[in-house]
Amino acid sequence: MMTKIYPRTGDKQTIYLNAVIKDPQIEVGDYTIYNDPVADPLLFEKNNVLYHYSIHREKLIIGKFCSIACGTRFLFNCANHTLKSLSTYTFPLFYEEWELDKLDITAAWDNKGDIVIGNDMWIGYEAVIMAGVHIGDGAIIAACAVVTKDVPPYTIVGGIPTKEIRKRFDTEEIRQLLTLQWWIWPTDKISQCLPYITKGKLNELSNVKKM
Repeated sequence: MMTKIYPRTGDKQTIYLNAVIKDPQIEVGDYTIYNDPVADPLLFEKNNVLYHYSIHREKLIIGKFCSIACGTRFLFNCANHTLKSLSTYTFPLFYEEWELDKLDITAAWDNKGDIVIGNDMWIGYEAVIMAGVHIGDGAIIAACAVVTKDVPPYTIVGGIPTKEIRKRFDTEEIRQLLTLQWWIWPTDKISQCLPYITKGKLNELSNVKKM
């Protein structure tokens, strides 16, 4: 768990996200960053995690070494209006007005589950991640994309709703990266391997793992 909030001296726009998260239903891995030059990044829970009400106990899970750009929004189940009703109006939500049973309030929306974000992935400017979506390790979400379906590992997606643009690596390289899982290594080992990671030397990185 990170205790240091700001990765860079003098930069108050970028934070280590899990150093500021207070909601126990939000889990963020170490070194995941959020950048916001528009609003206070310390207010991530308020401004970016929306319709995340305690009545559902749903989770937002974000892995390690992720990069989350300004304006990214995570929209949870309470933003939905159920499609099981003949009306789009959320009558159960206003149980007092319509003299309905308070226990039936969750019938106002459809529950699609938690949002789960993998490790080492990048979410672009003002992307929207919808309830129930799982995004794989190493994926990239383009700016202003709306993600309504799961995204496989090491896949670049964009658009409204998102469509696959391309894979970042070939099938064998993706398999190797998912096997290596370098993000779970000790920090000193990651530091030693940064020349391989940052310069795309997968074979050398694989050889380190075998040692």
